[in-house]
Amino acid sequence: MKKQTILMQKLMAVCLLSAGLILGGCGSDDGGGGGFPLPNSSSSDNSSASTSSTSSAVVEEGGRATVHDFLMPEAPGQEVLGNETISLDISNTSEGYLTLTYTGGADKVQVQITYPDGTMYPYPLNLGAPRVFPLTGGSGSYKVDVLEHVSDNMYSLGYSDNISVSINDEFRPFLYPNQYVDYTASSSTTTLGVQLSDKSADDLGYVTNVYNYVIDNVTYDEELAANIGTNYIPDPASTLASKKGICFDYASLMSALLRSQGVPNKLVVGYSGRAYHAWISVYLDEIGWVDNIIQFDGSTWSLMDPTLAANKANSSSAIKEYVGDGSNYTVKYNY
Repeated sequence: MKKQTILMQKLMAVCLLSAGLILGGCGSDDGGGGGFPLPNSSSSDNSSASTSSTSSAVVEEGGRATVHDFLMPEAPGQEVLGNETISLDISNTSEGYLTLTYTGGADKVQVQITYPDGTMYPYPLNLGAPRVFPLTGGSGSYKVDVLEHVSDNMYSLGYSDNISVSINDEFRPFLYPNQYVDYTASSSTTTLGVQLSDKSADDLGYVTNVYNYVIDNVTYDEELAANIGTNYIPDPASTLASKKGICFDYASLMSALLRSQGVPNKLVVGYSGRAYHAWISVYLDEIGWVDNIIQFDGSTWSLMDPTLAANKANSSSAIKEYVGDGSNYTVKYNY
């Protein structure tokens, strides 16, 4: 009980300092029909981005076992489905992901993955390289459809198949990079993760330092939010370099920093009120999945949403009233 109380007190440090209701720029109101903005252009890692300076909010304690052997997805080709232009590597589905490579001539490709519970996850495919897609729905039967652009809003079915998935470890899908949480072993994002981990006492301290770094160093990009297209993909390294972004960028960067250091987390896409939005949930060994990690008021947590905390326009009490017990948030996808 004493240990749990100490953990709660420490988690309270990961709080909503002050925030404004900036959700409108993160996505359109329900009814747009296209879902959350998804990618169709290649993401790039800017490994030259400066990551040496950290926010004054980062607590320098040390003692955490920093990860240097990073968990990276592979496409070994041991079990491959597809045709002449579509290669679906399912060799590592037990690890919670598959990779897809497209070599055809279509200018745009859509990937639709239907989960065991019937939920369909739509992805515009980033062309040009193998792309990683998470299987966060657990073990069961998944259906993968690959659609090739023909003209206007017309697509033809290029490939379709069902795959049986047996996940070895429930946390693995939330530990690998994927198309929305993109990083490499040598990326600037991974380098920053090492630096922040070295200053952290334990996993909880690392989560706190990552959270504080993101909200103190990344500003909300109003211009991007006002002009975002329907095929947007977050790029953690670019966000780190520019130090600005929309809700998807905040959540993707924070997720990448945590995963690269072995902290399981879900990049969650859904509704905040009526607007599409993105946030994250984190797993801690001492507690389990913490969907409401930002602030604890003695009985309930507030959602871990780095976008809200990064905008310091309004009082923390106002944003806490909005976030509350999570009733203003509706989960649609977990990545």
